[in-house]
Amino acid sequence: MTAAGTVYDRGYRPYDGPLGGRRAAVAALYRATLRRALGFRRPWRQKFLPWLLLGIVTIPAAVNVGVAYVTRDTPIRDFEIINYRVYVGVSSSLLLFVALVAPDVLCPDRRQRVLSLIFARPLSGADYVLAKLAAIGSLLVAFSLLPQIVLYVGNMLVDQDGALNYLTGHADVLWKVPVAVVLLALYYASLGLALSSLTTRRVVAGASILGLLLISSAVAGILGASGGASPATAAVNLLAIPLYVRDIVFLGHIHTVFRLSEFGGGEALAVGVYAGVVAASITVLLWRYRWSEA
Repeated sequence: MTAAGTVYDRGYRPYDGPLGGRRAAVAALYRATLRRALGFRRPWRQKFLPWLLLGIVTIPAAVNVGVAYVTRDTPIRDFEIINYRVYVGVSSSLLLFVALVAPDVLCPDRRQRVLSLIFARPLSGADYVLAKLAAIGSLLVAFSLLPQIVLYVGNMLVDQDGALNYLTGHADVLWKVPVAVVLLALYYASLGLALSSLTTRRVVAGASILGLLLISSAVAGILGASGGASPATAAVNLLAIPLYVRDIVFLGHIHTVFRLSEFGGGEALAVGVYAGVVAASITVLLWRYRWSEA
């Protein structure tokens, strides 16, 4: 007797479906980056920290709304735990989120040597940078806006004078918060991705992001405390730069809690440093992936 065998046809076949072109390739990479950053289709360990940080950053909004509801009929009804301007600058949570997510969506591509596959035409190096930057920027915007929405809607619902009165009295928040959030997201996303592009190790990239911002803040504080305060030393604080820009959006000037507010022209200097950091970060990204254009 002869054994029966089965032949499987698993050869390569030409793709005969629709071709999306360059725009579709960028969109696909953008969606893939979002899924990876949020841990979709990955083990629960990859989902835990991003969603935990989002939950933590939303807690102050929920607490503030709860306190407003409990005290709305008391003399301290206008008491606030946190306001919209300060809430935009939850820099510690944003910093941790960037240090966690930016290396995770960039470093593995180079370490696993899949860039040559990703850069198969029509996707170019600039397209790659655009998709990654847009994905991380979108996540940071959502990460920052969700707590703001909880705070705003919650305050509307518990306001003693009615939701419409609160809406008209805080209409400026509806444009100031989104503008400030987008500016912070662009800053952190571009800087975080630029530093992550310089290494293939996620731990090194995350430590570099935290180290650069925290060390620059410490250096600026030491120089200011030692009597060397000047606009330049205040502006070297890379951690505070997006907060300066946030204050300019909300107040029209830098808040007095920052040393840079003591100097004339501090606002212009802050905007200039902000633009310089973003431009330098994007330049580094484009340089790191320039070979794909060949």
